[in-house]
Amino acid sequence: MIKKLTVYIEEVSLEISKVSWPTRQELYGSSLVVVTFCAILSVFIFGIDLILNQILNLIF
Repeated sequence: MIKKLTVYIEEVSLEISKVSWPTRQELYGSSLVVVTFCAILSVFIFGIDLILNQILNLIF
């Protein structure tokens, strides 16, 4: 059991060393894109919700 755990930890360490980690600047840029897209999408959904709400108020 201990041997399997040791082998697992060694393999995980090997795989993590192969990962290409983003730089601080790349991470900042990617985060900025995600936050901006989420804000735009939230405003869009809010607008659609308002329009549909007004349409339903006219019908009912």
